[in-house]
Amino acid sequence: MFKLLKKSQKSQARLGKLKTAHGEISTPFFMPIATKGAVKNLDTPELEGLGAEIILSNTYHLYLQPGMKIMKKAGGLHKFMDWPGPILTDSGGFQVFSLSKIRKILPGGVEFRSHIDGSKHLLTPKSVLEIQKVIGSDIAMILDVCPSSTAKREEVAQAVETTFQWAKQAKLALSRGTLKEQLHFAIIQGGVFKDLRLKSLKELVELDFNGYAVGGLAVGESNSQMYEVLNYLAPQMPENKPRYLMGVGTPENIVEAVRRGVDMFDCVIPTREARHGRLYLPLSLRGSSSDRGNPAGSPRRPITDFLGMTTKNKFYETINISNAKFRDDFSPINNSNLKQYTKAYLHHLFKTGEPLGMRLATLNNVGFYLQLMAEIRKGISKGKL
Repeated sequence: MFKLLKKSQKSQARLGKLKTAHGEISTPFFMPIATKGAVKNLDTPELEGLGAEIILSNTYHLYLQPGMKIMKKAGGLHKFMDWPGPILTDSGGFQVFSLSKIRKILPGGVEFRSHIDGSKHLLTPKSVLEIQKVIGSDIAMILDVCPSSTAKREEVAQAVETTFQWAKQAKLALSRGTLKEQLHFAIIQGGVFKDLRLKSLKELVELDFNGYAVGGLAVGESNSQMYEVLNYLAPQMPENKPRYLMGVGTPENIVEAVRRGVDMFDCVIPTREARHGRLYLPLSLRGSSSDRGNPAGSPRRPITDFLGMTTKNKFYETINISNAKFRDDFSPINNSNLKQYTKAYLHHLFKTGEPLGMRLATLNNVGFYLQLMAEIRKGISKGKL
């Protein structure tokens, strides 16, 4: 299922291969977010063209809409959205956190009211697996409790205990039959409390899941808190199983987490920021990628040249394409997949509310993130990271 190919001599970074029912993926990798069965503003051929190998969808949202009756008739999410590659589905545990005003945590699961029509529902460790079986995802997450970053120790300790009990219930359900080639990952909780994190890890590892995720580090924690947790937690995670850091993050977060031994990432940043006209662009070692003095097509140093440096020295920049300075900037949006379009044109699209603007910005940002991962893998292979 997971094969570790190389361990860095400079850090805890790893190269590997994760085998799923719908294909093999090179690690470390990034999953574009398709919460409701679509990556916002992109279709399947565009995702494939950008090099996406796996996407992430959400159990909670798909359960409510279109619902499992439609999903069954469609033959699962792969057929429904015409996506041939692997899919990971979150368990709905994050909604336990984000929709706290309309849910109640019970010993047997999470009772909540639909944000669509107010109807009452109950998600249990078993029902979440049954839903993900209908969806047909390649990697199914186990239901967990994600406490807030401001939660007191007692609440975090209770979340760890409930997550463990639910994982045991899920393991029992799995022993009675599930989708044959579906992988199942448990989620480590514990907030910023070292003893609780290590307790959660130990308990979940004893249940022997296919992989392990670190949850609750993208819900308000600082970067320093995140790195501190990864410093002691990642080395204790099973070496022969994939390590997934949920909901993270910025490009420098990803590089730093890879250095600490993480294999899998997802985040809404590239698509969400694109909708607001915020673009992620690589920097050359000579200067800004938006420097008008740098002609289209001029050579740029690859991201791998930056990986040996501290991430305090940024290897990318963000620009707001709606700023007036881009009105007459006829340099290309980027020098890769959108070099045929100028920043002036993209500025015009956003200013006039043309939907194409969001699509082009999304193509840029998702492309940047996927290229970053390709460069990271290359950097590990060449001993630079």
